Amino acid sequence: MPILEGHFSADESARLCRHYRYACERMTRIMAGWIALTPELSAKLLLGRHVWDNAQHTDAWGRRLPELRAHAQESEASSEAFVQLMDAIEQPEEPGQSAERLAGIYRVLKPHLLAVYGEHRRRANPVYEPPTCRILDRCMEDERRHIAAGETIIQHLATTPDVAGRVESWQRTLQGLLEAARGVTGQGLPPIAAPSPTEAPLSDDAREFIALERAGQTWAIPEDLETAVRAFGDALVAADGAGLRRHLHHDPDAAVLATLREGRPLRHRLVAFAKLGRHRIAKYRLEGPGRATTLNARWEQGESGWRVGALDLVKTE
Repeated sequence: MPILEGHFSADESARLCRHYRYACERMTRIMAGWIALTPELSAKLLLGRHVWDNAQHTDAWGRRLPELRAHAQESEASSEAFVQLMDAIEQPEEPGQSAERLAGIYRVLKPHLLAVYGEHRRRANPVYEPPTCRILDRCMEDERRHIAAGETIIQHLATTPDVAGRVESWQRTLQGLLEAARGVTGQGLPPIAAPSPTEAPLSDDAREFIALERAGQTWAIPEDLETAVRAFGDALVAADGAGLRRHLHHDPDAAVLATLREGRPLRHRLVAFAKLGRHRIAKYRLEGPGRATTLNARWEQGESGWRVGALDLVKTE
């Protein structure tokens, strides 16, 4: 019956599953090991998020094997040349090589796996290979998403000609090794299709990873604001109503002035500073004999420069 004919025998399907599992298992271990070596938060989040998916792919291929009359959870490289490719992908370990690390995975290995999975899916028998097809479908969906996210982070990291040049050179080197190995199956390299736009969930959106990285970067206080913050701190230490008025939108609160005068502070320190929309929040700690006072000042920029819109007493101790 022609409908039962397929391109892959059970033994051949098992062999391919072992090859796929080898690539996924090595990739999972490599990416997991890179997380601690990678200083950029966006790349760390990318690797951490995709390690889990890769581990699921590894497990799925391993669980498929007993159904094909083979030992469960076994990996097999198609050739020593493919082992050498995976060894090469793992090589960049310096902190400044994050872009090269990602290029090996997201520009070389994953696009190749996606192409191989797609070729296998097109040739699979629809009657007796649905379990394999379901695994292929899941892996292809994840790989498309991974490739798009990885490319976003690579472009974020490779913003200088030097880094971009290193990435392209490393990519060519790995591509040559992949061709020499004749791919993950040892049977050649299917053509790689142009990436198609994918809608990523928030938990896997590379743009969110970049935004989180930037949110953690140090924000420099503008020089004019820094001068005003320091002068206002001096006025707080002196409990100088006139000096405080020069920086406040309104007269200083009587209770705050009384607290300052009772505490007789000798010095002030800026212990926290935050950017909140158009406002800047400065937390002052005033220290004197036997008492420390903490206040929050909400700074706003207007036509006359930076001024304090609100001054709140946080605590005394």
